Amino acid sequence: MRNQPDYHLFKNTRYALQGFVEVLHNETSFKIEVVGSVVIWVTLIFLSMPFWAKAVLGLSLFPVLIAELANSAIERVVDLVTQERRPLAKHAKDAGATMVLFSLIFTGGVWAVTLYLVYFAS
Repeated sequence: MRNQPDYHLFKNTRYALQGFVEVLHNETSFKIEVVGSVVIWVTLIFLSMPFWAKAVLGLSLFPVLIAELANSAIERVVDLVTQERRPLAKHAKDAGATMVLFSLIFTGGVWAVTLYLVYFAS
């Protein structure tokens, strides 16, 4: 038996938004990343660069947010299973943190290549 209600578009959207708000309220890293992303998105609107570059730079921020949400889910599940300090719990949380780190490295690479193409390769 699955621990899941029947699919309903509006209910599922509400669940997703509740999850977003819960993580936003309880995870400092996610708050910082959301605020930073919003500031960057607004700034991109006013920068003088091709639309494709603005789109690439703006969209490249989503993997960081997605990774942080997944990391938060991993941390909550681990904490639900055990509050004790156990090697497997640490490894799971460390893997989630690595996912966030790799998403930041990926985004940094996208920014470096895009800005190089816009300002130096033309």
